[in-house]
Amino acid sequence: MKRRIPLRKRLLVRLVSVSALIAVCSVAATAWLAVTTTTRALKEEQGQDLAADNRILAELSGYAAAHAGWSGVGGTVRDLAARTGRRIALTTADRTVVADSAPRGTPLPPRPAATVDPLRTDTYTESGAQLSGIDPRAVGPYRLPDEERARLDALAVKRQRCDERHGLRSTLVRSASGRPLLTTPDGTDPARYGAESCEDGQLPTPTPTERRALDTLGELAQPCLSRAGLGPGGRMFLTFDPGAKDPFTGHQLLLKYAEPGTGYTGRAVQRCLRNARRVQLEPYVAPVAELFLGIGDRNPARFDMSPDNKARVVGVVGLVLAVTVVVTAVVAVRLVRPLRALTLAAQQPPELHVRVPVTTRDETGILAEAFNGLTERRERLEAQRKAMVSDIAHELRSPLTNIRGWLEVVRDGVVDPDPPLLDSLHEEALVLQRIIDDLQDLAAADAGTLRLHREPLRAGELLDQVAAAHRVAADAAGVTLRTETGGAAWLDADPVRMRQALGNLVSNALRHTPAHGTVTLAAHPDGDDVVLTVADTGPGIAPDDLPRVFERFWRAEKSRSRRTGGSGLGLPIVRHLVAAHGGTATAASEPGEGAMFSLRLPAVPPPADEP
Repeated sequence: MKRRIPLRKRLLVRLVSVSALIAVCSVAATAWLAVTTTTRALKEEQGQDLAADNRILAELSGYAAAHAGWSGVGGTVRDLAARTGRRIALTTADRTVVADSAPRGTPLPPRPAATVDPLRTDTYTESGAQLSGIDPRAVGPYRLPDEERARLDALAVKRQRCDERHGLRSTLVRSASGRPLLTTPDGTDPARYGAESCEDGQLPTPTPTERRALDTLGELAQPCLSRAGLGPGGRMFLTFDPGAKDPFTGHQLLLKYAEPGTGYTGRAVQRCLRNARRVQLEPYVAPVAELFLGIGDRNPARFDMSPDNKARVVGVVGLVLAVTVVVTAVVAVRLVRPLRALTLAAQQPPELHVRVPVTTRDETGILAEAFNGLTERRERLEAQRKAMVSDIAHELRSPLTNIRGWLEVVRDGVVDPDPPLLDSLHEEALVLQRIIDDLQDLAAADAGTLRLHREPLRAGELLDQVAAAHRVAADAAGVTLRTETGGAAWLDADPVRMRQALGNLVSNALRHTPAHGTVTLAAHPDGDDVVLTVADTGPGIAPDDLPRVFERFWRAEKSRSRRTGGSGLGLPIVRHLVAAHGGTATAASEPGEGAMFSLRLPAVPPPADEP
């Protein structure tokens, strides 16, 4: 009867439901993220855009450092406002408007964004930062006239060529004052690389313009230096220092004060020089101004939850849901189709051994391959079961037929029940008993209920006992039976079961060894194991038959002749008995040279009471 799966438990319905839930959650999360992001963007637009603000402040500070007033700053303000989309206004300290990008009469923002003061704020040394110090673009009286700049340029080119002759590639850069300077790719002075011969002392020497500015700076700094305990006579000089970060150096010119005989250039001197430099540069820079920034008319709010926008959002959400459901349904159908094929194949009668086609290489395809493999194993096991039943019936039929036939002859009075007849019937009964006992042992081994009574057992004694039990049968067959023991070897085993395993091997060897042949039982230690072997000089086993000798009811004689006796269960019983003892059973043979069966079992030390 076909089992009906409830609709809510079907894989297709569950996949579609889960996908729809995921889609709803995804859309909701996306909408929340969009609203949150838009809100944040609006707040950023209404607040201060740091990147644009810093760029505006840096450019206006540069203008103030290079101009003595704000009279011409209107064009710069309007250009910055057009490029950044911000409203820019400059006022004096008392809120008098100097320049404004907004129409006249537009109120100023409530508070200024920054103060433009190139003598106390450096916006040039580090991009995006406002450092305390003098803007290096404020050079004032240190700006070189054209004739001095041309002379220094000629000296710099001459020095550069000299550096190239020494294998140094230098680059010509120019400071804010117009002085040319040479640097290497790592920003250091070429003289540090061993080009001292190119240093003529002319390039770093102050020009007349710079010397006058330095003298003025010394005069301005002298009162402060005196208060710091430094006597008069200190001298200002220029030094190339491209790695300096102090804005006072302008990145290229290092101003130092050296007291005669000391070379002292401590913090007090630098503080005095900075203050004096501010006084010296004040007439050359624009006065302090307040910078106001606001939202320009180029940046209106871009998020408007009008009815049209709401309808658009709802439409997009619906479209996403529809596409998700359709795609999920298609994928689910493709996933369910092979599962249905597997279900139909599993519901077929077992004797048909139905297989399913493998159409994919995913988990479903792997499951189909596993199902087909299971079907093949089941088919082989069914064939083995049928063959085993047939073999058991065959093995039991022959002795039962003999017993029944002779009993019917005796009952009809055709023959008398004399002792030879009774011996024959007794022998057939023993054959039946042996087959039944073998089947019982195999059943116990398969069920894991095979009982073992272990005890210390000397391998040599075990071989002697087995040889003694089969001596009469060997003599009757004209076969020599002998034992060989190499070294003392002990086993922890069930003596009855081990005699049964070796007895099966010896019986099998005697049946297949011709007269005047030899069957040898041997035992020898091999590392942590003991190896017991039974070798014969019979015809051997064909290479194709060797892997099957331990199968049940298998015999190399395809005609199933009982000429050599045996039920085909002896070797399988040997394998199970050895496995129960933790060992292995193997067979080796060469056609025409006999066969050898080996039992490898764990060895144990001899008992303490043994000599």
